[in-house]
Amino acid sequence: MTRRPTPKLGGYAGLAALGLLGALVAERPELVALAAPFAVLAALGLVLARAPEVDVQLELHVERVFEGEEVEVTVTVESRTGVADLELALLLPPGLAAEDHGNATTLRLRPGERRELPVRLSVERWGGYSLGDLVVRARDPLGLVHWEGRLDRRRPLKAYPRPARVDELLQPSQTQVFSGNYVSRERGEGIEFADLRPFSPGDRVRRVNWRASARRGELWVNEYHPERNADVVVFLDTFAEVAGEDRSTLDLSVRAASAFVGHYLRHKDRVGFVTFGGRLNWLQPRTGVAQLYRIVDALVDAEIVLNYAWSDVDVLPRHTLPPRSLIVALSPLLDGRAVSALLDLRGRGFDLALVEVSPVPFVEAGSGERARLAHRLWLLQRDALRARFERAGVAVGTWDDETSLVGALGEVRSFRRSAGRAHA
Repeated sequence: MTRRPTPKLGGYAGLAALGLLGALVAERPELVALAAPFAVLAALGLVLARAPEVDVQLELHVERVFEGEEVEVTVTVESRTGVADLELALLLPPGLAAEDHGNATTLRLRPGERRELPVRLSVERWGGYSLGDLVVRARDPLGLVHWEGRLDRRRPLKAYPRPARVDELLQPSQTQVFSGNYVSRERGEGIEFADLRPFSPGDRVRRVNWRASARRGELWVNEYHPERNADVVVFLDTFAEVAGEDRSTLDLSVRAASAFVGHYLRHKDRVGFVTFGGRLNWLQPRTGVAQLYRIVDALVDAEIVLNYAWSDVDVLPRHTLPPRSLIVALSPLLDGRAVSALLDLRGRGFDLALVEVSPVPFVEAGSGERARLAHRLWLLQRDALRARFERAGVAVGTWDDETSLVGALGEVRSFRRSAGRAHA
């Protein structure tokens, strides 16, 4: 053990000591004579007993898993002195469970013996875990004395959320200068036909449209839309949440954010991430697999932190929200600070799309008439809040645990198409 275990009387020895003490207090000599042999035996066992030397190590075979998967842990126990009766328990944080309570065991070790104990754990929920808090209890061969100790062999474990299902991404209204999968509105080198124009000095011959040139009697060339990438920032509201038995609005937001990040990065876009709430965290837009792991690790650490301080987008570094970027916000719209920040972003000219992670399925109307009336007023307030965003030109899609995220994104795309036609 890492620190000196505490010896304690156990079993009949503890009862004998208590009986002897009670007899002395009651001044009953016959009871003292009856308890004395057992007390002497307990005292002798305490004097002769040696604290066992036990070394416990923990090996975590993987550091990153998805929720629903299993994790194998190996606990290695070794004793130089030997232990007649050793109890070992691996304390598990909420979200992890052992199969058939295999995180606790009892064993006997001979001097110098080394045992490896495999433990299989199931990951029930995404999150960041610290695994390796061990409780050890050893007893002497007579069971008169036992020693207890708590060992810290903790190792970090990241459990990633299962992404929500997404078939089609939101198209950004503006693209960047690097090559990607989006057809830009601008004209340049590409494969998507845009228009015809008269030939100018410097145009490549391969861009000449010979059929149109023959009809017009002069050279005309084709113009194309180039394929560009986009800057996308996933904006996660962590000011407040509403939770049920096994789900919450934050849980749904994290799953949706994980899906967005993975899809956009596969499309060669630069993706950034912001958690905006009681605790602020951000990652500047980048590409590649390394960025995916950075953002997913940040998602796993996302949590609701109670904070009454007013926050706005000015606290974010300038390069966190690049110009011409698409901001995909995930919010239950429960905190006025998040609502003000999102409207501020729209007022600054950012291309903003909002997925409202609805708390309505988590909130039931009360049984009384006033409670039902208050629930209806709350629903009307939420409708008015969505209308406020739409008047500001922000597409809003409502998603909850009972509907599909694909449908919510369809609402956003439909609004953005109609808004684009009205603007044109």
